[in-house]
Amino acid sequence: MTDFTQIRYAVADGIATITLDRPAKLNAFTGTMMAELIAAFDLSDADDAVRAVVVTGEGRAFCAGADLSEGAKTFDYDNRPDNPRGASPVREDGSIDYSHDAVRDGGGRVTLRIFESLKPVIGAINGPAVGIGATMQLAMDIRIASEDAKFGFVFARRGIVPEAASSWFLPRIVGIAQALEWCFSGRVFGADEAFAGGLVGHVVPADALLDTAYAMAREIADNTAPVSVALTRQMMWRMLGAASPMDAHRIDSRAIYSRGRSGDAREGVVSFLEKRPAVFPETVSEGMPDFYPWWDAAKYS
Repeated sequence: MTDFTQIRYAVADGIATITLDRPAKLNAFTGTMMAELIAAFDLSDADDAVRAVVVTGEGRAFCAGADLSEGAKTFDYDNRPDNPRGASPVREDGSIDYSHDAVRDGGGRVTLRIFESLKPVIGAINGPAVGIGATMQLAMDIRIASEDAKFGFVFARRGIVPEAASSWFLPRIVGIAQALEWCFSGRVFGADEAFAGGLVGHVVPADALLDTAYAMAREIADNTAPVSVALTRQMMWRMLGAASPMDAHRIDSRAIYSRGRSGDAREGVVSFLEKRPAVFPETVSEGMPDFYPWWDAAKYS
């Protein structure tokens, strides 16, 4: 899918930019946006020219949450006129098949796809980010907020619960106490509180937001080996659920051994000794080691 209608996707100088593009609706999330975001990350992973991804919103919002235009039926998929999930998981006897694909949360499909990304992902949060607008960021690696940004895990105020796998991501990022405080209250809070709570790593003036995000992306693109970055990203994220440091030691050892034999490692050392920029020869599409992926999990996108 390349003819996007609710996002924009552009690549320039090794950096892909994904822009949520429904400014009249404050970039409210829909099933179409879900599918387009997943497709955009498929594109960035497949393109060796892309070294980092920046995600932002068009207009004054990042994402105001789920599109509520269906009113009371917004989260009741079976009773919405468009029934975006297709066949119903409700059996003839009225029981629910919770394993049915139609039960799966759309926000979670997006965050799990971002989680699988081979390229580092930088969120440039330009304005209000509420509901899925807040939770879709959690699988991104670096989050930078404009001073105008606001955040809200508002689910309890809408009669639902946190989604987008945020019960896994959020406590790991900000700690369980902070995660519960924000989710229990459902209140909207500003960029300074998001920074103090560890949700974002940087708060900058609105007119400096994208420049800051691109400068971080540029630092990655210009100075690092793409295969090393792809491995590092997956090693860090997946070890958050490891039972023991021995699990990390096994993967570290395989990665160090494999990378140490690579042309990238030779170039990294020689370029340092010769005091020149490195030109790493290996690509993500062809250079990932034979033990990758090392986890046993189904694809979710």
